[in-house]
Amino acid sequence: MRVLVQRSLNSSVSVNDEVTGKINNGLVLLVGFTDGDSEKQIDYLVNKVVNLRIFDDENNIMNKSILDVGGEILSISQFTLYADTKKGNRPSYINALDSIKALKLYKLFNEKLSKFVKVETGQFGTDMLVSINNDGPVTILLESRD
Repeated sequence: MRVLVQRSLNSSVSVNDEVTGKINNGLVLLVGFTDGDSEKQIDYLVNKVVNLRIFDDENNIMNKSILDVGGEILSISQFTLYADTKKGNRPSYINALDSIKALKLYKLFNEKLSKFVKVETGQFGTDMLVSINNDGPVTILLESRD
């Protein structure tokens, strides 16, 4: 499981010109799954995301978590996080989990996150327009393989 975390001042996601999710001051998460991912990886990454200290404290040092600042999360399914570009110029997505299994894990991930913070989402399996106002910029790749 991979989660690309971006600190955001405000962000939104739209499908067919309709906003399906938007946040102010929080994190945008691009979330991808692969074979072998389970609730164990989800629990690990939920804990990591909500406790990741990437928000500034009163001394402008990244020392606060999303819990400390009362932030929100915009979670976007992103199978392309498992793109393989080792051969040729056209990415292969063979390492991305099939959509039926991935949807189940994605819903569980968001459900567990929502126990800690407000979570907005895009629409799984559709073309989305994601507008990210990355603050910093701060972008961190988290991964759990065990």
